[in-house]
Amino acid sequence: MQLLEVLDGVSWLAVLAATISAFLLGAVWYARPLFGNAWMQEIGLTEDSIENANMPVTFGLTFLLQAVAATALSAILGEGTGWLDGLLTGLSIGLFWVATAYGITYLFEQRTLRLWLINAGYYIALFTIMGAIVGALQ
Repeated sequence: MQLLEVLDGVSWLAVLAATISAFLLGAVWYARPLFGNAWMQEIGLTEDSIENANMPVTFGLTFLLQAVAATALSAILGEGTGWLDGLLTGLSIGLFWVATAYGITYLFEQRTLRLWLINAGYYIALFTIMGAIVGALQ
């Protein structure tokens, strides 16, 4: 299968909407009132390290990478997919691929269950929402 053939069936409106939703979900999920404080504590991130980070680059690359993921999800779902099929596909990707990959890595890195729940939970929610959006707009 040629790359151009795969990309021909991608709905760029769906990709844009899914990317924006992923970006917004991350802003809420990792905000201090929700999981931000616990996440920072788990990974050892400090206020100083945040202030010294190049956040425009971080946010710009995050948006780009989320767009790549949304594009791949759109290509996987194909044309004529409904929101429910997209939701279930996204849930499966988040739960069975991403969360398990994090789980394996975190076991070897001896990271906490708390950190796994925060990060894996984000990606389960992210791909579920992105899948529903892409499926609905495909």
